[in-house]
Amino acid sequence: MTHQTQLSPLLKQATPVLVDHGEGSYLYDTDGRRFLDFTAGIGVTSTGHCHPHVVAAAQAQVGSLIHGQYTTVMHKPMLALTEKLGTVLPEGLDSVFYANSGSEAVEASLRLARQATGRPNVIVFHGGFHGRTVATATMTTSGTRFSAGISPLMGGVHVAPFPTAYRYGWSEEEATDFALQELDYIFATLTSPAETAAFIVEPVLGEGGYIPGNTRFFAGLRERADEHGILLVMDEIQTGFGRTGKYFGHQHFDVVPDVITMAKGLASGFPISGIAASRELMAKAWPGSQGGTYGGNAVACAAAVATLEVIENENLVGNAAERGTQLLQGARAAATSAVGDVRGLGLLVGSEFTTDGKPDTARASAAQKLAAEKGLLLLTCGAHMNVVRMIPPLVVTAEQVEDALAIWREVLAAV
Repeated sequence: MTHQTQLSPLLKQATPVLVDHGEGSYLYDTDGRRFLDFTAGIGVTSTGHCHPHVVAAAQAQVGSLIHGQYTTVMHKPMLALTEKLGTVLPEGLDSVFYANSGSEAVEASLRLARQATGRPNVIVFHGGFHGRTVATATMTTSGTRFSAGISPLMGGVHVAPFPTAYRYGWSEEEATDFALQELDYIFATLTSPAETAAFIVEPVLGEGGYIPGNTRFFAGLRERADEHGILLVMDEIQTGFGRTGKYFGHQHFDVVPDVITMAKGLASGFPISGIAASRELMAKAWPGSQGGTYGGNAVACAAAVATLEVIENENLVGNAAERGTQLLQGARAAATSAVGDVRGLGLLVGSEFTTDGKPDTARASAAQKLAAEKGLLLLTCGAHMNVVRMIPPLVVTAEQVEDALAIWREVLAAV
């Protein structure tokens, strides 16, 4: 006797596309229709779909070694990736640990921070997204859908404001003043600096609505971290590897982190994540605290090496900066009265839909769905899911950006 097995009913697709294959910035459905993919697997397919160099590297690796568990044996793709990362990681972050997902990387940074400092508490920032496990969902405040129904959550997490100027209705300076003042108030009322292990923060809020931080805000975090012996952890999972027009998002803001988390665009779609810190800091993790069955998978490592080679050889960081400016300016020019704010950094561009100053989730959803019907795949984000985000691959061309903007203008005229 057989039973028909189906996907969980909770797995709702954002678009109606049944994909047959992908190439570059395009996806093709099973009927042969072509779609501009400005979701990139939520920022994952950094070199586009099935870049020939990445495909060749993965195919070659599959034929020699698929899996070599990295606390049992060592393999060459992991050594090659570690060496390659040394050419792009911020100076001083010369020790890496590999895992599979962004959530695992954030948990690894949390574990390292608590063990290295001997302190129990961490401070995260309102609107941040860090994962879906119990620990990372506790640290996620971009929406209650990620943590609802699984209480009790993890202790030791405190939430400070992020300088979200548009939401507050303030200037960026006013929002930054408020965020830093409230952080100091948290030190006075919720968690003593002496019991605070780390700040964990995204350079640009991702799921929280594509909201960039700013130089003065991050300088304030760095100053307080240095004063109190707190670690500054930059969650670069969505902003890393060229996405923002610099190799890492924090580099826009002249701040040096103690730890970065990485995943998404590192391997063009193969699951791999990690953290980077100084060897001195990493050595303070407790024995046995880092490991995992699939971490640093050989095929994923080979794909990651190839991805970093493509990013370098095709100047994709520079392309992300240029195309990001084009996309942001075009989205701002296209905005109608239904769009209250357009913002972003590099190839992370969000248009926030509002009516009478309040979130308009229905219109954002309608815009996203209509764009898909017209051949442009987009996603929504934000606490109210009223921000439509554009996340094209780093290989996107000027012509493809213009094609996307032309569709977007049609969508805005219709909704």
